[in-house]
Amino acid sequence: MAVFGCIADDFTGASDAASFLVKGGMSVRLFNGISEMEVRGAQEEAQAIVIALKSRTQETQGAVADSVKAAAFLLEQGVRQIYFKYCSTFDSTPKGNIGPVADALMDLTRAPYTILCPALPVNGRTVEGGRLLVNGVPLEESPMKNHPLTPMWDCRLHKLMEPQSQYPCFYVNPKDLKDFLNSANAQEPCYLIPDYRDARDGERIASAFFHLPLLTGGSGLLEPLARLWTQKLSAKGSIPKSGTRGLALLVAGSCSRATLGQIAWYQSQGEPCYKLDPEAMLEGRQSVEDAWSFIKAHTSKEHTVLVYSSDTPERVKEFQRLGAGKVAAMLENALAELCIRAVASGYTRIISAGGETSGAVSKGLGFTSCWIGESVAPGVPIMVPAGQTDVRLVLKSGNFGQEDFFARALDMTLDPDE
Repeated sequence: MAVFGCIADDFTGASDAASFLVKGGMSVRLFNGISEMEVRGAQEEAQAIVIALKSRTQETQGAVADSVKAAAFLLEQGVRQIYFKYCSTFDSTPKGNIGPVADALMDLTRAPYTILCPALPVNGRTVEGGRLLVNGVPLEESPMKNHPLTPMWDCRLHKLMEPQSQYPCFYVNPKDLKDFLNSANAQEPCYLIPDYRDARDGERIASAFFHLPLLTGGSGLLEPLARLWTQKLSAKGSIPKSGTRGLALLVAGSCSRATLGQIAWYQSQGEPCYKLDPEAMLEGRQSVEDAWSFIKAHTSKEHTVLVYSSDTPERVKEFQRLGAGKVAAMLENALAELCIRAVASGYTRIISAGGETSGAVSKGLGFTSCWIGESVAPGVPIMVPAGQTDVRLVLKSGNFGQEDFFARALDMTLDPDE
């Protein structure tokens, strides 16, 4: 019976969260939105349920309504703890959704207080002195400061929450944690911001706040929380087999520094690559059909095609003059269409880089839920669609993964007997 429910603000955030729950020992099923009958049926199969929403960039009223609906449903099914998972680099805009959603969930669960814990030390995101750092650099000085959808303009978490939330935030020094918890119990609802610099901090935080019905943060706290739940349940969950037989397709839409480096590495190996050019597509000089023809001509057991629309920040700015929203939607839909064609043609492995791209791919493929397996990189699991166990999906956030990520993903998703 599922005891833990996680509500994530986008799809790659959900898979990120699910991967750390698996690493902590729990069996996990991820749902792309709320499919009540399926979630209800999964209660007896998984120890943890993760529901992916679109609340990160959704209009605030809808983000709150969807999050409350998901949490209420999970609680009705007997889940004992809710985790609101958001981006490990937060959202600095005054009209961001983290505050309103967290407030609503705190009211729903009647939590006396909860925590803001966006840290993910394994990927360089830490909280020190109430400030969110990326590889030791304050958030507003990091490469994330110019994110096109959720720009990061301040590293002080309590300042970020002030315009978003109706409740106060307090930084808590690790040395004063015990005393602060005792005093917080008598206060009105509030948020506590603990330091989280390494794995030991994560274990301490998970243990100190394990009793709360609601926790909020990035994926960094989920592994130690899962270990505590595994101990409480006295049973580790099972995970699906990583490998499968068949051909693969790689797609990339992220323009992050990490993904650009991964594309460059894959090209340096002499593997077949095809670039989508937005200007050529808008003018009719390039089409999805052209890309699909390239894929069919160059895919084999020995070689996998990478189709990408990723480009440098300078080139992205040039393309935005053609209409930023129009270009982004066109490229995401094109990459998703290629993945749809691949699966329909018998391809069994789809590997996607980029949050928006992966969201479009998952929506296009129509898989409403997946079982979560081992990870290719921290926060990037291998997923097996429920009801289609021969398929493997790897959908990563743009900033995640090693330089040779594509090669690792291909190797891990291939059945060793193939």
